[in-house]
Amino acid sequence: MYRRRLRMAAIMTLCMGLLKAGDHVVCSRSVFGNTLLLLKNFMAKFGVATDFVELTNLGAWEAAVRPETRFLFLETPSNPLTEVADIEALAGLAHCHGALLVVDNVFCTPALQKPLALGADLVVHSATKYLDGQGRCVGGAIVGGEELLEKEIYPFLRTGGASMSPFNAWVFLSGLETLGLRMQGHCDNALTLARWLESHPEVERVYYPGLPSHPQHELAARQQQGAGGIVSFVVRGGQEAAWRLINHTRLLSITANLGDVKTTITHPATTTHGRLSPEERVQAGIADGLVRISVGLEDINDIINDLTRGLTQ
Repeated sequence: MYRRRLRMAAIMTLCMGLLKAGDHVVCSRSVFGNTLLLLKNFMAKFGVATDFVELTNLGAWEAAVRPETRFLFLETPSNPLTEVADIEALAGLAHCHGALLVVDNVFCTPALQKPLALGADLVVHSATKYLDGQGRCVGGAIVGGEELLEKEIYPFLRTGGASMSPFNAWVFLSGLETLGLRMQGHCDNALTLARWLESHPEVERVYYPGLPSHPQHELAARQQQGAGGIVSFVVRGGQEAAWRLINHTRLLSITANLGDVKTTITHPATTTHGRLSPEERVQAGIADGLVRISVGLEDINDIINDLTRGLTQ
């Protein structure tokens, strides 16, 4: 396992280790905004082409693959719409074409989803998020088979110096001791909150894999050991209503980070995906009224009461 600052450093290390000029990547549109920009803008400078496809459209993935495709990259569940991709099917597609499958597992962590067991070749984690659990340090991880890591990834890591401080590594190892218990608590609170939001008159739509209304609900139940702690929803009234809701909360922490024991809330269109063009946000499904909540471990009634204040203004 190799870690560095945030998962973006892990993704950069992965790209620099695996890719060369003339290679090609197929990536989901539904990824963290900086991941999209890294592949689209910066890797293009090194002669690496990237095609972006709809996460859940297996045919689009297959159509985008070329002979020079080195790997397929995706987040599942996605940020922030919690779309779920069929990892086993995408692994089969990648391997059929001589490519690798890389899965960003930030939302589920190994406690809820094990992509390697489903056929993925490499898994990326943001240790800053749930692996720590309290937002104390920043770090990223690349996990996979020893041969692939040693031959492809580690040479760049050793030469480029993308290393983690011993103290941060100790903090993350300490966080792993309670990961399973914390993730179960996040899942329980998130499901209760999602059900409440789905019945609220000021909410247009709720995105959470644990709800039967989620398009990939059955796939998530089969592929994951829990629906996760991220709930996103669209409020009526667009950006103005979303900001009003966020500004009227008192318990929830307003931040783009996620995975803390403390509940956090953010407006993706102006934070995590704020550097994308309006057209790119539309393609990624990021509506102006979209709000993302990383549901923490507080009493669920306190979380609901705090959101009620904002939704009733």
